Amino acid sequence: MMNKILGYPLMALALTACVTINIYFPAAAAEEAARTIVRDVLKSEQSEPVPSPKEGDRQSQRTQPNPLLVAFGVLLEQLIPEAQAAQADIDINTPAIRAIRSSMQSRQASLAPFYNSGAIGFDSNGSVAVRDLAAAPLKDRNRLKKLVADENADRSRLYKEIARVNGHPEWEGDVRATFAKVWAQEALPGYWYQAGGSWRQR
Repeated sequence: MMNKILGYPLMALALTACVTINIYFPAAAAEEAARTIVRDVLKSEQSEPVPSPKEGDRQSQRTQPNPLLVAFGVLLEQLIPEAQAAQADIDINTPAIRAIRSSMQSRQASLAPFYNSGAIGFDSNGSVAVRDLAAAPLKDRNRLKKLVADENADRSRLYKEIARVNGHPEWEGDVRATFAKVWAQEALPGYWYQAGGSWRQR
């Protein structure tokens, strides 16, 4: 009887833990997806593989399972297999996302001279920022401002759409932060990016 009484709180705890895991932001998958898009836009020649997380690291601290919890875990796996499967991937292959990527890619050729001159760079918020307007010819400055505005509008739509299409609109901030990191990492030689509150050149 006592085992049964103690078993119910344990089952509730197991259910809570399982559900919590399934709604975690899949950072590794999001970073891989971001790197695919960023490299596509920048036409980067870098091809270093992105390391994947090691499952063994998360299994090293397992203790001998309670038979009751094992049985309950089997039931949970049958009830929520889709949530567990969805955790492993980030979908970026939708018509809306492909259209945004195409728009950004077609704009890259116009932005490239301004990246190279140092007039603009990647800020720490996943956007493009004007770093030194004086580095752009006077006749091109209005066009540059419009290019930056259009690029940032596309980036905002991209981050929002990735979160939405993957069923978690609340992930938009995490998606943006992930892209901000990847834009800086994948910046082409000569490009500027923000890190630690200051501008740096690749």
